Amino acid sequence: ARSCRGPMRRGAAAAAALLCLGAACLLGRGFDPRAWLLPPPRHRLLSAAELARHRGAEGEPGLYLAVLGRVFDVERGRRHYGPGGAYSGLAGRDATRAFATGDFTPVGLVDDVSGLSPGEMLAIQSWLSFYTDNYDPVGKLVGRFYDENGAPTEALRQTEAAIEEALKFKAESEQRKQQFPPCNSEWSSAKGSRFWCSRQSGGVSRDWAGVPRKLYRPGSRGSHCVCVRTTGPPWGQPDSTRHSDRGDLDNPHLEEYDGCHPLAEQCVLRV
Repeated sequence: ARSCRGPMRRGAAAAAALLCLGAACLLGRGFDPRAWLLPPPRHRLLSAAELARHRGAEGEPGLYLAVLGRVFDVERGRRHYGPGGAYSGLAGRDATRAFATGDFTPVGLVDDVSGLSPGEMLAIQSWLSFYTDNYDPVGKLVGRFYDENGAPTEALRQTEAAIEEALKFKAESEQRKQQFPPCNSEWSSAKGSRFWCSRQSGGVSRDWAGVPRKLYRPGSRGSHCVCVRTTGPPWGQPDSTRHSDRGDLDNPHLEEYDGCHPLAEQCVLRV
């Protein structure tokens, strides 16, 4: 029995020594023995005051920023977001509005996104995707976009709906551009305005050139020059067998340029 207790005691002592050594290593690497008390990082809830302590200054616990209430650790981008960096004003706060407007004054470094245009809402969505893809998520900021339980607020739901509407508008605009690519254009005081179409005009590659027309948007008095396909079925009816073989020339929102041949690929408007 005595020979058994000796090895057991020695083994227990060795195990204890290993545990102590492991603990010392973890503490030396910044291990927080209370970390298990915190919620998982992806679900951690931070107050505005706690987030403000993460601006990357000496003695502060880290370098965070928030977009639409979602908090990210941007330590990898310290040269941009840390003290003295070009975007240091974004650190330690939710400055969602600034991502859309570029206003880095105290007035612009806020989370209020009311009154922003569809394009600005898309900019916010793009930045949120950027941080999601490139930085580690920390948790959620309790405030405008998440409540004290981490649930989305009505403000966040309205913002997400506005972003969805902006994405829909963008998709519709891209579709219109494919249907009616912008014309090439130039103007001079001697010759006036010239509009013309090519297979690359408007930055849209296609197998047809088209002819110049004025395109009016519903509810708008202004128009802009677009190139219109002159043969085949109308847009959106690719399988139609009964059509006039005039492409989109009969679209009700189009108007011919005075003094230009209806099927000419260019139109010159003299001064």
